[in-house]
Amino acid sequence: MVSEASSIRLNNRIYEMRAAGTDVITLSLGEAFFDLPTPSFEGAPADEIHHYSHSRGLPLLREKLARYHQAGSGVSVDPEREILVTAGSKAAIFMSLTALLEPGDEVVIPEPLWVSYPDQVRLARGIPVMTPWFESVEELDSYITPRTKAIIVNNPHNPSGRRLTAEELSALHEMADRHGLFIIADEAYHEFVPDGASFVSALAQDPLKRHTIVCNSMSKNYGISGWRIGYLIANEYLMDQIIKLQQHLVTCAPTILSYYLAQNFESILARTRPQIQEVVRRRNRMAALLADRGVACLPGDASFYLFAALGDSRLGSEEFAERLLLRHHVAVVPGTGYGASCDRFVRISVGAEPEDRVIRGVSALASLIEETQ
Repeated sequence: MVSEASSIRLNNRIYEMRAAGTDVITLSLGEAFFDLPTPSFEGAPADEIHHYSHSRGLPLLREKLARYHQAGSGVSVDPEREILVTAGSKAAIFMSLTALLEPGDEVVIPEPLWVSYPDQVRLARGIPVMTPWFESVEELDSYITPRTKAIIVNNPHNPSGRRLTAEELSALHEMADRHGLFIIADEAYHEFVPDGASFVSALAQDPLKRHTIVCNSMSKNYGISGWRIGYLIANEYLMDQIIKLQQHLVTCAPTILSYYLAQNFESILARTRPQIQEVVRRRNRMAALLADRGVACLPGDASFYLFAALGDSRLGSEEFAERLLLRHHVAVVPGTGYGASCDRFVRISVGAEPEDRVIRGVSALASLIEETQ
């Protein structure tokens, strides 16, 4: 059975509470709010922007994305055959799973997991195999069976903010080679790393893309999540299969938005990157504030998320989040949405509120942990 996405269900409830006049400190939204100009479509070809574009993605946008990823990963990407622009990175992950899986194939998913991974595997007729949050990358090997087809990794990680090291990625690639597996690397937060820190793409150790699919998001990195623009990178053979799904599901990514992003690629990124750095610094300031209050978070320093432990609170994550919302009007996401092993955590997002309100929210969270011990 496919379940409703817990974070989206919660945020729909927040929208309804706000519409009714309730002031909610929203630490549940999986996006960052940036200062961006109102888009202008002046100069875009009027005879094209209202119509279908190439189902692989607008050629100019693919070219810019290919150069962008080559600069970041050091790996050459063929914009004609190895990249596909999609209606959001969520679609990229689902189409990758659908292209790879036969009924009953297994996909290993480390917890904390992004809430849509297991249900996307089920929708693709596969079986999700979740591993507890405390298992190391090397320990994933014990979950692999003859039916295992892929491993999904999120790097940097939602919800912990952890970055996989080159050594961990090497272990994953060795595992993929030894067992004949694919690595689906969800790198939607790869821009959200501390200033001066490095991010290692899964492509760096598989430049021929033999077994690696990278799924990514312009929506996240540009602070335009509502635009629903994502993309994936894979080898030519896999891409020829995935493109069929794109054609039958959505035809193409939104043409008018693709033109805007292609024409303004560098200028938007130049504007968002300083804001990305600020939201990452805010994330790490909140981690320090929580630590000062005795609240531990899973290790990490990237993204705009924290996965905070409930410590000695007697409440599970669902009841804790409900009480925090009703009594303090602070919204966080219960850890149960990120896997069965995660009921002693809640996810905090610092990207959608001003810092003073984030401080009020995390302070209320720490106080509720103390009150419920």
